[in-house]
Amino acid sequence: MPMHLKILLPSEVLLDTEAFKVGAEALNGGFTLLPRHIDFATVLVPGILSYESEAGKPRYLAVDQGVLVKYGSEVLVSVRNAVRGGELGELEEIVRKKFAKLDDKEKVARSAMARIEAGFVRRFLEVQRGG
Repeated sequence: MPMHLKILLPSEVLLDTEAFKVGAEALNGGFTLLPRHIDFATVLVPGILSYESEAGKPRYLAVDQGVLVKYGSEVLVSVRNAVRGGELGELEEIVRKKFAKLDDKEKVARSAMARIEAGFVRRFLEVQRGG
């Protein structure tokens, strides 16, 4: 009896499949889930999530931080970002390219937030001086 694995991102369902084994890394270390394991919930750290399909071939995803919940035969994983890949080497290259783009976007967003915060502080000080 396989587990039903679903990987959820904020904008989409990245993966919805059956799995006979799921492995990932939590705050306190790596773990593996099998279909008859007890219900389980944990916080995931950025890393590799693996699962085995019926064919027994391991599949890999790079996942950002998130939450994993196993309830009965359901395994739900909710993460901010995730990338599917075939072999681990291929996945590494995909992750490097994707997260480099995200880093650039994050830098722009942080710079914009810093300008907004500086403007807020400046206006706050002006109001205090005037009052």
